[in-house]
Amino acid sequence: MENHRLSYRVPRANGPRVAAIGGGNGLSTMLRGLKNYTENLTAIVTVADDGGGSGRLREDLGMLPPGDIRNCMEALANTEPLMRQLMHYRFTEGSLAGQSFGNLFLAALNGISPSFDAAVRRMSEVLAITGRVLPVTTSDVQLQAEFENGASVIGESRITECKKAQDCRIRRVSLIPEHPRALPEALEAIRQAEMIVLGPGSLYTSIIPNLLVDGIVETIQSSDALKVYVCNIMTQDGETEGYTVSDHIEALFQHSAPGLFDLCLTNSAPIPKGVAERYAQEGAEPIRCDEDACRALGVEVLRRPLAAVGSGFVRHDSGHLARELIQIYAQRGMRIAGN
Repeated sequence: MENHRLSYRVPRANGPRVAAIGGGNGLSTMLRGLKNYTENLTAIVTVADDGGGSGRLREDLGMLPPGDIRNCMEALANTEPLMRQLMHYRFTEGSLAGQSFGNLFLAALNGISPSFDAAVRRMSEVLAITGRVLPVTTSDVQLQAEFENGASVIGESRITECKKAQDCRIRRVSLIPEHPRALPEALEAIRQAEMIVLGPGSLYTSIIPNLLVDGIVETIQSSDALKVYVCNIMTQDGETEGYTVSDHIEALFQHSAPGLFDLCLTNSAPIPKGVAERYAQEGAEPIRCDEDACRALGVEVLRRPLAAVGSGFVRHDSGHLARELIQIYAQRGMRIAGN
């Protein structure tokens, strides 16, 4: 297949309209690569985070958590090196220890703006980002997880610890309050998209929370866009131990609708033995690709070399991932652009 790839070379201003849905480091990594191919990017980001610096600001100021949104804006920013360094800076001492300046900057904008999404819009202008970053909802939501043994826990930051204590799989996650209203601009971005990408990112805490917001799943279902799920490379300790690719897909369908997407992009690059052994000590392993089970769910798996190893950690290579997504669009989705 590698020898028959289509070349996709158009000005970024005329690139495909992409709606990327998720959160965490995975989404920002993908955006960093995609902005080299298209300016028509919209990141739709979860706001269920309640841990770390974001959680403290959420508790102290009553604002939505800024962390995942800030990460996405930094990935799409077109600013001077000093500004990028400033946005990344984390305080090391005092009451602000561990807090990101970027989070504080967004918190200040939130204080002088009529709404959180307006603050995000203003910060996007300051950073001159490529595309847009949108919170999936402006409702103050909490994430609740229920486990197979009947136990439950409220709070995104508490799920990992509780799962380890219960020693069983997550049955389902839900939002409190249920069915929060989606940001209208997020729904419109999905309607206008030529390619909708779910992930990569934590299954239950970064991707699925977006699908629980009222209107998101229905709008994806009604879209004619190319729909791709980017599966993680490694299982996640305290969330998806032992999960295969089909387990990820099944969990997504159970929380949304069967057939929400029909393509799944997974990693085919080998993980160095030493790195895999270190992950194994933490209860994580490369996600096994069980293609027959995926096919039984109506999903075609596309295996591509996507992994990059740095400082002992396995991550998606932003350039490789973006290139593969654009090639998939060139091969399968360009017909949509002509509609």
